[in-house]
Amino acid sequence: MTFEGLDPRTPVLVGVGQSSERIGEPGYRRLSPVELAAAAVREAFADTGADPARVAAAVDTVAGVRQFEISAPGVPSPLGRSTNYPRSVAGRVGADPGRAILEVAGGQAPQHLVNELAATIATGSSRVALVVGSEAISTVLHLAGAEDRPDFGETAEGDLEDRGYGLEGLVSPFLAAHGLAGAPGQYALLDNARRARLGQTRQEYAAGMGALFAPFTRVAAANPHAAAPTERGPAELVTPTEDNRLIAEPYTRYLVAREKVNQGAAVLLMSVAEARRLGVPGERWVFLHGHADLRERDLLDRADLGRGPASVMAARHALELAGIGVADLHAIDLYSCFPIAVSNICDGLGLAADDPRGLTVTGGLPFFGGAGNNYSTHAIAEIVQRLRARPGSYGMVGANGGMLSKYSVGVYSTTPAGWRKDRGAALQAEIDAWPAVRQAVRADGWGTIETYTVRHRRAGSRFGIVVGRLEADGRRFLATTADGDEETVALLGDGEPVGRRVHVRSLDAGNRVTAGAAGTGG
Repeated sequence: MTFEGLDPRTPVLVGVGQSSERIGEPGYRRLSPVELAAAAVREAFADTGADPARVAAAVDTVAGVRQFEISAPGVPSPLGRSTNYPRSVAGRVGADPGRAILEVAGGQAPQHLVNELAATIATGSSRVALVVGSEAISTVLHLAGAEDRPDFGETAEGDLEDRGYGLEGLVSPFLAAHGLAGAPGQYALLDNARRARLGQTRQEYAAGMGALFAPFTRVAAANPHAAAPTERGPAELVTPTEDNRLIAEPYTRYLVAREKVNQGAAVLLMSVAEARRLGVPGERWVFLHGHADLRERDLLDRADLGRGPASVMAARHALELAGIGVADLHAIDLYSCFPIAVSNICDGLGLAADDPRGLTVTGGLPFFGGAGNNYSTHAIAEIVQRLRARPGSYGMVGANGGMLSKYSVGVYSTTPAGWRKDRGAALQAEIDAWPAVRQAVRADGWGTIETYTVRHRRAGSRFGIVVGRLEADGRRFLATTADGDEETVALLGDGEPVGRRVHVRSLDAGNRVTAGAAGTGG
């Protein structure tokens, strides 16, 4: 393969690394997030085929993917944490970069950082950039109350470009007041809206979710870094049991991202000139042929809650930029925190759920593990290795953040390609111009159900959440069932609630929906 004629500032991925450990297994060392990340970075440096010490000394930018415990205000850190995660990791591996970044929260972060830092390399603002992330959630939960618990707290000096949480439009007191403080309830609304649009019964849709994710479990079972390496059948994934309890209908526990992981991953990018200077062999080089970063409208503003058109637009644009089609991809990894995150892209790109290429290279978030915001760094690492094993082939990573809110895509190949600018700004302007659905923050009167879910608490109680449209003026409302209103919960938990007539009433504590005429308060 020839690299003649390439702009020396062309960005290339030259090193990837992963680390992991599982509680109770041989070799378990109770590693902190910083230590897991450092182990992955050392793997990435060695993966370049160049002198790791020279590579470390050349790093001028380190970007850290934000851990869950620093992704929102007020989250505890029972074992302590670094004051400057990117620089703590850099210090462990002999790097002293001039720039350190702590990215906003969201699963789009790894691919977004690769896209962004590749662009800075292409413009000459950077020569060698490191993207790294890690989570030790499993260890933290396991040892939080132990007498001999480790101390993960540390202070790292140096500048830090902390970009904040980035939660604007994703969380709000209004959503939280209506049972939507976390992801399962919001995603359940999306999947139930998609089911209704497709005209499928609950049983048919559940079978489809099981069939979609069963192949993921096979990939996870063969992955040494997987947090839950167990192959499961389609029916097992969707059948409620004591171990596979209902969380938010239609989701059982096996269908949602697994956050109890101890995993780290790293990706190293550099310019062609630096790769040559450091002696990175050409067979290690992987080029970013296509890329896109787009944001969907806020949840309740969306015209169709069963679709994520901005995510599909991002995937299509990245493929267009790469000059290939879906059929040209050899390896694919679609973010899989919940089924609709995968099926939305499949719907939009014409991918079959049982595509023989597979839709994950790791095993997916419920089975490989949802390593906080860092999952897609692992996906990129796996894609890079697959493409090196099959030179000239293409791979795609789709990384999702929020509630199908932020989507970042990368299309990769060992085939040489110069840097290509995307049309993200123009596409985002188009998305932002889409009309928002009118909303009734305080809703009173008759309406019809647009989508719904039933949340199941660990204690055994449950409550319903409804998004609907008022009959009087068509405005969208959000409401929950009142405490003890089993009649309405039963309506939502059986048959087809979408399109059913309900009554909604506004209270100081939020909107309450009932199958009866006046409701019971709450």
